[in-house]
Amino acid sequence: MMATRIQRLQQRLPKLYVDAFLVTNQTNIYYLTGFNLLQGDGFLLITGDQAIIVTDARYQLALEEFDSDEVVATISQDYYRDLERICQAMKIDVLGYETTISYQLYDLLDEIMTADLVPFDRLVEKMRMIKDSTEVAKLQRAADLHTAGFRYLLDQVRPGVSERHLANLLDYWMKEHGASAASFPTIVASGVNAAKPHATASEKLVEDGDILTLDFGYFVDGYTADMTRTIAVGSIDPELRDAYEIVNTARQAVIDQVRVGVRGDQLDAAGRQLIEEAGYGDEFNHGMGHGIGLSVHELPASYGPGASQVKLVNNEVITVEPGIYIPEIGGVRIEDDVVVTHGGLRVLTTAPTELIIVGD
Repeated sequence: MMATRIQRLQQRLPKLYVDAFLVTNQTNIYYLTGFNLLQGDGFLLITGDQAIIVTDARYQLALEEFDSDEVVATISQDYYRDLERICQAMKIDVLGYETTISYQLYDLLDEIMTADLVPFDRLVEKMRMIKDSTEVAKLQRAADLHTAGFRYLLDQVRPGVSERHLANLLDYWMKEHGASAASFPTIVASGVNAAKPHATASEKLVEDGDILTLDFGYFVDGYTADMTRTIAVGSIDPELRDAYEIVNTARQAVIDQVRVGVRGDQLDAAGRQLIEEAGYGDEFNHGMGHGIGLSVHELPASYGPGASQVKLVNNEVITVEPGIYIPEIGGVRIEDDVVVTHGGLRVLTTAPTELIIVGD
């Protein structure tokens, strides 16, 4: 029988020299227990042999329906004074906590806890980095929906339609077909707006001759894909056509290097070098990609030229997203989601990557 996520964390407590670990991050609580506790509505306490959710009466019914052999729940009117009581009763002398907690919460814990408090940086996030087969299947489902959403949106793009309208159409379509929410504000950037890597959808109308970048991520069953495609609306500037080919070649060059053990800076160099050799080094001003899963930015948070400490591990899922952004003209970014395994790699996002021209 494989150890559960909670058991894996419990097994580590003695090596970390703590008696228990306090989890307050909503996504980490969901990852460990499968229970969706909104941020700030309580916590999960992991001890050597128990997992305790402490929350308030609003969650009473949901917890009664929550079927778990591992997790016990207690309803509280003062989460952290109850945490102190539990720690006293269970003789917890050293309590680990996440470095991502607010200063306000740290201040409160520091004041009321008699246990020693020890910070840990991204302990659960490092577990989340390595996906099991169920998680990969969910990410594949999410990616498939993104591919379908992109195909749907292609039929809606024409001169005269606004960026915001396209973003709204996509949002509605994705949610009607199984997505629960966007994992970041959808980017629909046309013409000169496409030169801004983080442009959001504006009132600008799409014009004939525009390049159009679509970058979106949606949660499906808790997991999010993250996909970018750039298309042409009619005939585009020849420089943008060239930039498109360079970016697409760079994307493939990076994907070809994806394997267990490769370093983040080596991966980045495989694509960045091609962009630099083409004379666009200054026009590629962000990292090559990042991890995805229950959040749109998971570990590795980013990999780029300085990411020598990032080493790909088995069953990690990352994005590959080179771009070229030419001020006053437009930009190109193409992004795929990739699973790295000992048996090779798998690209989850299967939407076409050759330049698609609409509205001709």
